[in-house]
Amino acid sequence: MTCTPPTSVLNSYSPPLTLAPQTVTVSTTALYGPCVSLSQPAITSGTRSASATTTTSCADLLGPGTFTYTITWNTGQTSTLSTNYTRVAAGGVYTVTATGVVTAGVFAGDTVLVNYTGISTDITLCTLGLGTVSSLYLPLGTLELTSV
Repeated sequence: MTCTPPTSVLNSYSPPLTLAPQTVTVSTTALYGPCVSLSQPAITSGTRSASATTTTSCADLLGPGTFTYTITWNTGQTSTLSTNYTRVAAGGVYTVTATGVVTAGVFAGDTVLVNYTGISTDITLCTLGLGTVSSLYLPLGTLELTSV
């Protein structure tokens, strides 16, 4: 299974992230597609949305972490992915790279490779104490699920 741009993710932060940790509601919408799968040809796109309240800051947008989430495919099937990721802001570009495994649902057992890229200006200014981050849009994404 391969999903290519315009695969994207949008995170919104309320209130906007600052350098100082605070309680924030994070809302996420991710769109996957177009997708091509030889084993599941009916799957051509997917979505993921969630909202959670946490204590965080813009500095937490950098570095490593873990993330488990579920994608709902256009067929109604789901896949739960468990990943380890790294996040880097360099040269005006914000890059998220994740690897892991599909732990449940369609494609269970497949390895996961995810890449997202966007602009890092707001993150850089915020980590310098010169601004806030109200949303983070990563419009260039890919998702690859590979059977082992």
